[in-house]
Amino acid sequence: MNLIDKIKKEPSTSMNSSASLYDISIRSIDGKPIDLESFKGKKLLFVNVASECGFTKQYKDLQKLSDSYPDQLAVIGSPCNQFGKQEPGNAEEIQTFCERNFGVTFLLSEKIDVKGSKQHPLYKWLTSKELNGKKNSSVKWNFQKYLVDESGKLIDYYYSITSPTSSKITKHLS
Repeated sequence: MNLIDKIKKEPSTSMNSSASLYDISIRSIDGKPIDLESFKGKKLLFVNVASECGFTKQYKDLQKLSDSYPDQLAVIGSPCNQFGKQEPGNAEEIQTFCERNFGVTFLLSEKIDVKGSKQHPLYKWLTSKELNGKKNSSVKWNFQKYLVDESGKLIDYYYSITSPTSSKITKHLS
């Protein structure tokens, strides 16, 4: 039984209870487990990314954001091929593309689905009020952003058109 099914079957003790982000398993692009709990005390910005998208240039601003707030924020990009098949590459191709073209050093996860029947548990949590305790959403396109606070609570989400360095996001980092 996966985390989401387990959470949905367990009785809630309060109307505002939510699943813990830190219990979700996800791997890095090179196949190593990412311990989300190790990021407690930092905000997390989750972004579904794609190498062949019109928003791909946002990699540059995501890196700038990561570099500008190293003590307050961790950026995690999750490659996804669900929107226009704009992330067709394998792990090595994606990583090489990001490093060579945008100098990406922030964490990239394994390639995942962010919607649909094979939606990764991370994105089930990010998009379900029942799990995140804050709001429902759906991922509309590549480079949609989800900001989580230092204790693993969803702050908000931002559509692709919102720049990673927008004050909508950075106001939470100062």
